Amino acid sequence: MLAVPVYNMKGDKVGETQIDPAVLGDKVRPLLIKQAIVAYLEHKRQYSARTKGRADVDGSTRKLYRQKGTGNARAGMARTPIRRGGGRAFATRIPRRSLVLPKKMRRLARDSALLAKIRADRVMVVDGLQYDQPKTKTLSAMFSAMGAGKGCVLAMHEADRNVFLSGRNLPNTDLKLVSDVNAYDVLRRDCVVFTKQAFDVVCNPSQEVATDSSEKN
Repeated sequence: MLAVPVYNMKGDKVGETQIDPAVLGDKVRPLLIKQAIVAYLEHKRQYSARTKGRADVDGSTRKLYRQKGTGNARAGMARTPIRRGGGRAFATRIPRRSLVLPKKMRRLARDSALLAKIRADRVMVVDGLQYDQPKTKTLSAMFSAMGAGKGCVLAMHEADRNVFLSGRNLPNTDLKLVSDVNAYDVLRRDCVVFTKQAFDVVCNPSQEVATDSSEKN
């Protein structure tokens, strides 16, 4: 069993919670983590770089005039790159790559990244995180007291507007639902901070499945 420290809203350590490494795949899989991150970043690309070649511009493919006897230089169709309005000689065409990972592979990659973070003592749990109104200074002080002041991803069980407004302006800090956290999010920041309910979802993956199915319905 692996021990994960539990903190209160003031950033004081109040205890520990246990998690079975088997729940997170029992070992770290670097190749799978890399595959998941490459696929995630590939899907974030816009693929907006486009220039038109001679096949993409308007115009006839007919030869403008005969090859000899006119006194002009030899010329082909109007779409040629050397003529005004023609296509570019080396048009930019970036093919879209399809890197689709099954849901089980994406989840196993996330769990492997979490297991690596837990073994490096960079995962914390906050018990009772709740605000009556946005308090950015209080949330920042809590992260600093916990040792997560350099940056972290805060995984929550459910959306909390006051917590989101409290942390959205903090540098190097991401606030996400635990069901939306992926391997890239885990490794991008220095620490991973869970609410108590969100960490229970990680310890019991069946709860996350139930949450996903209820959202689809």
